[in-house]
Amino acid sequence: MRFKLYVITKNHQVLINPQEVISTPTETIINRYQQVREQSIQICKPLRKEDYVVQPVVDVSPPKWHLGHTTWFFETFVLKELQPGYKVFDPDYNFMFNSYYETVGARVIRTDRGNMSRPGIDDVYAYREYVDQHMLEFLKQEESTPRMEYIIEIGLQHEQQHQELLITDIKYILGNNPLFPAYFSQKPESTSSDLPQPLGENYQEVPEGIYEIGHGEKGFCFDNEKGRHKVYLHDFKYLDRLVTVGEYLEFMQEGGYRDFRFWLSDGWTWVNENDIKAPFYWYEMEDGWHSYTLYGLQKINLSEPITHISYYEADAYALWKGKRLLTEFEWEVACYENCPKVSPSHNFMDTNRYHPQTMQGENMQFLGDVWEWTGSAYLPYPNFEKEEGALGEYNGKFMINQMVLRGGSCATPRDHIRPTYRNFFQPHLRWQFTGIRLAQSL
Repeated sequence: MRFKLYVITKNHQVLINPQEVISTPTETIINRYQQVREQSIQICKPLRKEDYVVQPVVDVSPPKWHLGHTTWFFETFVLKELQPGYKVFDPDYNFMFNSYYETVGARVIRTDRGNMSRPGIDDVYAYREYVDQHMLEFLKQEESTPRMEYIIEIGLQHEQQHQELLITDIKYILGNNPLFPAYFSQKPESTSSDLPQPLGENYQEVPEGIYEIGHGEKGFCFDNEKGRHKVYLHDFKYLDRLVTVGEYLEFMQEGGYRDFRFWLSDGWTWVNENDIKAPFYWYEMEDGWHSYTLYGLQKINLSEPITHISYYEADAYALWKGKRLLTEFEWEVACYENCPKVSPSHNFMDTNRYHPQTMQGENMQFLGDVWEWTGSAYLPYPNFEKEEGALGEYNGKFMINQMVLRGGSCATPRDHIRPTYRNFFQPHLRWQFTGIRLAQSL
């Protein structure tokens, strides 16, 4: 089977990367399909049946829903559209597991996903097995079309996005259980709060100039990375590591959450209306601050990157330090300057830590560990085009009231990230592994 990744526009087909046509043997894509699908199952293995249906807040979806939705994606956009005679597993599942695709039809509203006691988790796993069986039979076919090949790749990338959401949603579910149950049975390599913090604040300078931004290399990218274009950047410098827990604790101890001078107006309102005093998952106890991790409740580690903070908190901390956040364009230039490719030292999902780690050697932590808030609003690049049909709803319609994050996290699949990858969330959200890198104009 030959794979050519296309974007289907209204009047013509355009290669996702015009410089490359990807030729992938059938066996390779089948192995990749099985590996990605199996990874979702492995993430859920430590769960008990009761964990699969919990939805504490609107931003968190039950693990059962993630498993069903990623399966629904392949059934809806591959098998139903491209496999003649395919019989759906259950006609009601289109309503149950559609997320936000208006084109595909009605769906359970997001806030009600936790009310889905039926279908049961055994039914959802049977659904996955049914669709996987038909998908594997489908992938063994010799004939293919650009449309099919593109949608399969989107489906795999989509499932990897939900694997990260599975991890962070599971953490929210367990972390809001009064017993603070651990997801992992063993403690992490180090949980000590007495480890030395990185010494000094070393900044790297980037000269002013015109730089190219956006995806222009070989391989897959999402539509929001496309539209490679030039930007002019003034001289700036950036911290060669992430801000640590210990450094953020200083901000807290010096009254950072009580001083309006460091906060955006919306952020100051958010802090006061929600009585925010610390990062998410932090609890002050008799022997000091603790945080909930997937290893259970642990004393904070001063050397680890600060995480689970909102954009408001990241921006306030930067202002308190007399610095600012990088723009997403500055971040991309700095990342390519130091680590254009993923390396074994980067802390991603496959390390099975699901937790940020202290800085390792000369690794500047641009990729992995925590998503880095940038000072850039999530907007389209020049000449951005939405695809026709349901897949055109994937990214474009969310380009409002959200901020860009870069770099991936300890819950991101390693082969899913790249320097041009653009994540985005509303500025008040904290349940993802989100952190800070400081910058300063020169």
